[in-house]
Amino acid sequence: MIYSVDRFEGDYAVLEQNGNFLDFHRSRLPAELREGDLLEWTGESWHILHKDTENRRQALAERRRRMLEGNT
Repeated sequence: MIYSVDRFEGDYAVLEQNGNFLDFHRSRLPAELREGDLLEWTGESWHILHKDTENRRQALAERRRRMLEGNT
């Protein structure tokens, strides 16, 4: 299952999947986790999907750039 990190609230990370939110204690997640990262739960452990996260960040930056220029 793949989740995105919506935000951190104290000791918890708020994870999102298909519009559903889940609070998960940060101590159970990878220490280097950042907001916006994509996470995969393998059934045994969490893994940050670094390449997918970077691709998503680049796509969002491009979308934001086009919106600011008025080219949707």
